Amino acid sequence: MGDSLSITTADLAGVQTMLDWAAAEDWNPGLDDATSFLAGDQGGFLLGSLDGEPVAAISIVQYDDRFAFLGLYIVRPEWRGRGHGMAMWRAAMARAGSRTIGLDGVIDQQANYARSGFRLVRRNVRYSGQGGGAPADGLVPIADVPFDLVARYDASIFPADRSPFLATWLQIPGAAGLAAIHDGTLSGYGVARPCRLGYKVGPLFADDESTAERLLTGLAATVRDEPFFLDVPEPNDAAGRLVERFGMSPVFETARMYTGDPPSEPVNRIFGVTTFELG
Repeated sequence: MGDSLSITTADLAGVQTMLDWAAAEDWNPGLDDATSFLAGDQGGFLLGSLDGEPVAAISIVQYDDRFAFLGLYIVRPEWRGRGHGMAMWRAAMARAGSRTIGLDGVIDQQANYARSGFRLVRRNVRYSGQGGGAPADGLVPIADVPFDLVARYDASIFPADRSPFLATWLQIPGAAGLAAIHDGTLSGYGVARPCRLGYKVGPLFADDESTAERLLTGLAATVRDEPFFLDVPEPNDAAGRLVERFGMSPVFETARMYTGDPPSEPVNRIFGVTTFELG
């Protein structure tokens, strides 16, 4: 029955529908993620419909001609087990072409992804903490930093230049963005955006542990008494120490997997993943 599915490119309203489904799965998306996600790749969000009714979704964001990221792979519960998920998967794989593809998959699907050629690179662990505390010294609002400086710094850590996505991500309504400047050079930045529950901090990129701690301190202060979440790459030992000092608790984890040759990522500078949906 999967072949009877009509698969189309989602517009802004369609992406919002996908995020509403994600919320129903307890993935806690951001309140205003749709605009930023779509800016990352206008053609990267696919909806599968039956007789005009959306029943399945997947995203495959092409960052450049070498790298893509897969997410938002959802079939509505009442339509599962009928081949629609496989139809969406095949459409996404076809769109990615020969690109290396990354994903953050739930652990119990790891074996299925492996059968499709994905290899496990690391675990990412989501930690929960409580906002509050005093602001940190030596930080500036991200809006005060020239965008091209932030984009270059981001591209030194993320596997591709994602400037179109980043330009909107840094301006999400209600979000807080902070940057650390050392001797006139950007040494880290972080964003806390409002979600269905509390805030998510991502990305949290920094050159060293002390810079990451200052940024997280500042972002925690901005969210006041709200809960916040940080998705930490398990191989980054400094990030593990950081969440311990903040008294954060693990609540969820994903398997970061790639097809082909995985990109070279400086995991020691990734203290918080931007988003499990787009990498």
